Amino acid sequence: MTGSGKSGRISMWGWLARAVAMLFLLWFGGFIAFIFLQAPPAPDDLATDGVAVLTGGPGRLKRGVKIMEAGLAKRMLISGVDQSVRPPELAEKAGIPPQLLSCCIDLGFKASSTSTNADEVAHWVERHRYRSVRLVTAGYHMHRARAELRARLPADVTIVADGVSVGLPLVAMHREYAKLLGAWALLQVRR
Repeated sequence: MTGSGKSGRISMWGWLARAVAMLFLLWFGGFIAFIFLQAPPAPDDLATDGVAVLTGGPGRLKRGVKIMEAGLAKRMLISGVDQSVRPPELAEKAGIPPQLLSCCIDLGFKASSTSTNADEVAHWVERHRYRSVRLVTAGYHMHRARAELRARLPADVTIVADGVSVGLPLVAMHREYAKLLGAWALLQVRR
């Protein structure tokens, strides 16, 4: 039996099964899109007022330093720096020239999650009265980071997504996709 009973009508269980199947297909399709539509790097010659680098993965700080050395931003914020990190240590490990660190890089020690990164970056952008900011994070993390930041910045501030390509196991991708869906739902409720 197909759940339609003798009269040809679909039972409540049949409708429920179809709804669950449709939700699964939507979720699965979204997951596949999430995997293949990770944010690419921004053009190398695109200038913004500032650049914000979210800590937590390889290649991000190197990308931010490259942008600063090319003169494509006035200042850089490194958001989510651990409290125990000292600026000279960070500069040495990340390959940041000391003169660049002393003149043009701000360290953000308050953030410990994507939402608190967004708070830290939004306050920094507001404090400097920037109209554009390049957001540097992993390509798989960009959708969530950008959504969180967009919710905190005025609509007339331009966010340029600059994704750093890194490999991630499928299980970790699934976890990041779930976090993206959760963040999206929370941001809809906050509106």
